[in-house]
Amino acid sequence: MKNISRRGFIEKGTVATVGIGSLPSFSNAMNEQKKTVKVGVIGTGGRGTSHISNLLTIEGVEIVALCDLTQSKAENGADLCQSAGRNRPTIYCKDENTWKELLEKEKLDCVIIATYWDSHAAIAIGAMTKGIYPGIEVPAALTVQDIWQLVETSEKTGIPCMMLENWSFRQDNLAALNMKRLGMFGEIVHCHCAHSHDCIDHWFFDNKTGEKKWPAEYLLNYNRDQYPTHSVGPIISWMDINRGDIFTEIFSTATASKGINAYMKRKFGNDHPNANLKYKQGDIVTSVLKTKMGKTLVINYDMQLPRPYSNRWLLQGTLGVYDEEKASTYLEDKSPEYNQWEPWKPYEAKYNHKWWSADFSAQSHGGTDYVMLSQFIDAVKAKGPTPIDVYDSAVMSAIVELSGISIQKNAPVPFPDFTKGKWKTNKPYFGID
Repeated sequence: MKNISRRGFIEKGTVATVGIGSLPSFSNAMNEQKKTVKVGVIGTGGRGTSHISNLLTIEGVEIVALCDLTQSKAENGADLCQSAGRNRPTIYCKDENTWKELLEKEKLDCVIIATYWDSHAAIAIGAMTKGIYPGIEVPAALTVQDIWQLVETSEKTGIPCMMLENWSFRQDNLAALNMKRLGMFGEIVHCHCAHSHDCIDHWFFDNKTGEKKWPAEYLLNYNRDQYPTHSVGPIISWMDINRGDIFTEIFSTATASKGINAYMKRKFGNDHPNANLKYKQGDIVTSVLKTKMGKTLVINYDMQLPRPYSNRWLLQGTLGVYDEEKASTYLEDKSPEYNQWEPWKPYEAKYNHKWWSADFSAQSHGGTDYVMLSQFIDAVKAKGPTPIDVYDSAVMSAIVELSGISIQKNAPVPFPDFTKGKWKTNKPYFGID
């Protein structure tokens, strides 16, 4: 199947054109070091506040501006900065377009974007046109049209664009990547991943009142993999996507939507206004992706049914397999017992990645957020490439809309080549140890 062209996919995008006619020049020279990185944070809710806390522990970072729709949230972020002995950031809090004022007035090196999903792309494009590195919370964009605009703006401005996919930086996933690059799994053939996380009672709805939170609107209006980046993040490097291989098509299917209504009736009774709404979102979405070089990937979206958390990462090649859910691995001619699993932890310790040279477990998400932000800040200091580039950000984010289109058509749909052929010569670079 042919890849979808940037302009042939959707007639109208949701991101307004930002003046790309007069763009600032920007040097990517790695030897240009800055002593202090000036950071703005747009979106100071739960995730944005977590990023502020981590940034305050990274040497050479100055948070100079905060922006949010809610004054108290922005003030809380500023209080955190002052409590850490830093200058109080300037606060921008007028309306949904106030981020433009922040980008215009502040002399920033980078901006952390932790706003609602549908605003991520527009803010990131605005940042890049000002010569500012964007670090975008997941997903980077919700439509393929907007993703193409991110890619093209990054290419035209020379400004790297990074989606902040923290699970790519997990200690276990990076150790598996080291082993993969040493050839211990042989030639990679297949991967599996999932985001299995019951989020109904805290992320989509209020667990005391049952009232909808902002992400719940997506469950009402769409049927797709709403949140693929955590599952796919590590897979991009394991499968050499955009660097020697690309996804060529995706075929997604969805179950019926039962879990949300069942939860509402069980917790709040049959008469609750949200208990009998018709939600478009199926409880479990399964997507199968094929690559140019003959690999396959299975992704599960599973965020609406009672279950413990699991990512179910699996990496399988011609010489062995790693199974995150089992916390086990099997390597041909290396594992002591034929066709028997052995524990993963000794391998994780032996092939530990250099980014995990210290214990960061006290930080948020077991240290992955700190490692991710530290690497992002280092890239900004050096005016160099970010650890996750715009092409990997694009591939992970595109699964959202493409899975929905495939479900609606009940057929495979082509996957765009955001590198425009550069995957054939691009070399792996994420997390080179």
